[in-house]
Amino acid sequence: MGNTPSGRDQSRMPPVLNIIALATFAASLSARALDPVLPHVASDFAVSIATAAGFASVFAFTFAIIQPALGAAADLFGKARLVIICLVLLGVANVLGALSSSFPMLFATRILAGIGAGGVFPIALGLASDLVGPEKRQIAIGRTLTGSMTGNLLGASLSGLVGDFLGWRGVLAVLGSLAVVASIAVALGFRGGALTRAPAKIDLSVLKHGYRTIFANPNAKVCYSAVFIEGCCVLGLFPYIASFLFEQGVTSLSIGGLVIAGFAVGGLFYTATVSRLLPLIGINGLMMSGAALMGVQLAIIAFGPRWQFQAFSFVLMGAGFYMIHGSLQVFASELSVEARATALALHSFFFFMGQTVGPIAYGFGILNAGKIPALLTSAVIIVTLGFVCARLLRQTRPADAAARPDVAP
Repeated sequence: MGNTPSGRDQSRMPPVLNIIALATFAASLSARALDPVLPHVASDFAVSIATAAGFASVFAFTFAIIQPALGAAADLFGKARLVIICLVLLGVANVLGALSSSFPMLFATRILAGIGAGGVFPIALGLASDLVGPEKRQIAIGRTLTGSMTGNLLGASLSGLVGDFLGWRGVLAVLGSLAVVASIAVALGFRGGALTRAPAKIDLSVLKHGYRTIFANPNAKVCYSAVFIEGCCVLGLFPYIASFLFEQGVTSLSIGGLVIAGFAVGGLFYTATVSRLLPLIGINGLMMSGAALMGVQLAIIAFGPRWQFQAFSFVLMGAGFYMIHGSLQVFASELSVEARATALALHSFFFFMGQTVGPIAYGFGILNAGKIPALLTSAVIIVTLGFVCARLLRQTRPADAAARPDVAP
């Protein structure tokens, strides 16, 4: 196409994109930071592993509940300012967590960490989009996502490795320091630019109209329900992986982190192959295949194979997860044209609410029914979800697309 930028032009991206990627990397490191070291946390504070798994729930819950307010906060303070504030909050929360003398104090620091991390990633995507024109936006967002996915990949493995040498307190201290360094990098990278720009006025009527447009789309209920179930059945399992391995006699925190990190490896495999998969099987095929792949891996993990096989299962589960999750993101991005950022923020809200409920639901299921029935139930739910989404979701023109002549029908 005549207006397609050349490869040379595409490579000329603003240098501050690397700083934005660093910010999302630092924030994503903290998301799964405590999963591999939860058995040690539980032991130090004399609580059950199910109670300790509540850290994952509270982190996800606080991440989720601030999403609907992020757009207004970014308008009020400015995107770059908000990212800096949230990175500092995340860093301080992690360092305070490392110094915690009681379980309630550590719990409170995870609430603050969830708020801090929740304010980084969605706003960083918006900041990256502001820096480039439409023809380069996908490249800019892709670079930002790479930082996030790399953080997810290293978060669990780095946590396990550091945990073996410095304990769980050392994990939080290291991650807190990295978040503060990232906040300094953002402040230096945007000095004299976005930080000095006057904030825009908040128009509540526009926000209200955006929400109305989003939920008038029949795909909204399906998308948001689906990502909630994903977060519950898949991500809700992660806090229990280390304890499952402990039951098998595998007490190395590094191995627990390596197993969980396989999920992000599968996600990176998805990003490398989706351009070839999509033309072959279509978006419905991606959703059904991804759900089936996840369901099979959940069933395998239920029966407790050796950790090497579980690590491979997590790679396949990660690939399957992003096959359906990436498809749902596409549908969510088309719920509205004028309120696209709001639609994607709601997508994150429901996804992390699922991650809030997931560890609690798994804890209840494992305690009352046992590990195998709990995981097999999740497997059935996930497989069913893929086929339901493929049947109900349809490519539709957003209701407010008429207001944008540049949007193709």
